[in-house]
Amino acid sequence: MSVECAICGKKPLKAAKLSFSHKHNVYRQSPNLQSVKVMENGTVKRIKVCTSCLKAGKVQRAV
Repeated sequence: MSVECAICGKKPLKAAKLSFSHKHNVYRQSPNLQSVKVMENGTVKRIKVCTSCLKAGKVQRAV
């Protein structure tokens, strides 16, 4: 399963925690994805959408 928003294409980022001794610890910052039922071409599909797309109203949920 991909960790990517189906609407905007948001993907995980690489980030580095920097300690007091300047030791870099690289980790992943993944987007807040939610599994949502969406109506596409008359059929209900389940896609992963980030919360910023949900809040912006870019997705019409299936009831």
